[in-house]
Amino acid sequence: MTEAKKVPAKKVVEADKEPTLWEIFTKGIWKENGIFVMVLGLCPALAVTSTFEGSFGMGILVILVLMMTNTSVSLIRKVVPDTVRIPVYVIIIATEVTILKMLVDAFAPALANELGVFIALITVNCVVFGRAEAFASKNSVPKALLDGIGVGMGFAISLMMIGFFREFLGTGAIVLGKTLPLGFEYVVFEGLGLGKYAFAVLVQPPGAFMVIGIILAIITASKQAKGVKK
Repeated sequence: MTEAKKVPAKKVVEADKEPTLWEIFTKGIWKENGIFVMVLGLCPALAVTSTFEGSFGMGILVILVLMMTNTSVSLIRKVVPDTVRIPVYVIIIATEVTILKMLVDAFAPALANELGVFIALITVNCVVFGRAEAFASKNSVPKALLDGIGVGMGFAISLMMIGFFREFLGTGAIVLGKTLPLGFEYVVFEGLGLGKYAFAVLVQPPGAFMVIGIILAIITASKQAKGVKK
């Protein structure tokens, strides 16, 4: 008879150890980043990132939706039967997105005009629904809220990175205050005179595929290089 392989007690304890609140918050920012790691929610990443402000605005909306959705789902997780949980989650997300869209229409009409139908489409965003089903429905409210904030921030940072590179490399400058209700309008990097070297294609639909592809290629190459070193 062969002896059973013994697993060190330390490894067993580490496997059973629950993640801390800080780990729950930070994992969504990079380790489980919706766009650059999980490759989810690419529809808004392709459609609304032609400007930095549009990307920033969409990122803030996704953070708010994730916070509200995760909190709501966690609050009712013990009273909703498994047989109807999916329709209930859809109703919750759709209701909160509709309320948020009405607020954007009222207080940030320029942003609402730029984002258009993609505000309403947050309802079917894989990142939002995925966190509700995979995490919020199984954890307490504080954990669900932190998860929503972390995942939302990761998604927003990804959108802003894409939007920054598309607008800056596509126009040679970054415009602030044109879309968001900041109370002023200012053009950053205009004095550098880079407009004549800009690649206008980057602010067109194909530009989104190009920028996202390049960023994903850099991230993949970096991971492979770290793997080789290990």
